[in-house]
Amino acid sequence: MIQKEGPGWRLARDSLRHHFSVMIGGDDWAFELNEKEWVTLISIVSELIDQHQKLESQLMPEETICLEIGREAWWACLEGDCDAWSLRLVLEGNGNDQHLRGFEAFWPSPAAQSIAFEMKAMSKTSNN
Repeated sequence: MIQKEGPGWRLARDSLRHHFSVMIGGDDWAFELNEKEWVTLISIVSELIDQHQKLESQLMPEETICLEIGREAWWACLEGDCDAWSLRLVLEGNGNDQHLRGFEAFWPSPAAQSIAFEMKAMSKTSNN
């Protein structure tokens, strides 16, 4: 089991849990993801971080940006400036499948940066 946490965020991955192997959360909430949801989420978060890093040097100090990605059942938004940003995630539930559920998550800065970078790192660790 890999477990990480910091101010305003929590992240755990347990490969021995078959259905819901990943838990992400904030101070007073958490939810579990299956492997397919996790893989898609990591792809989206990585893409948002990469897009932000490409744009941050072009932003004036007072400028803000909002980057959005929708893929499969996920929608994600990174919003902020060149130094700090928040992260919002939405997983849309599917009423036709009792195993899919929906939720919305939000991390303000600096918790957003911390959990996003830890998610990327955890993904790389678990793929080795």
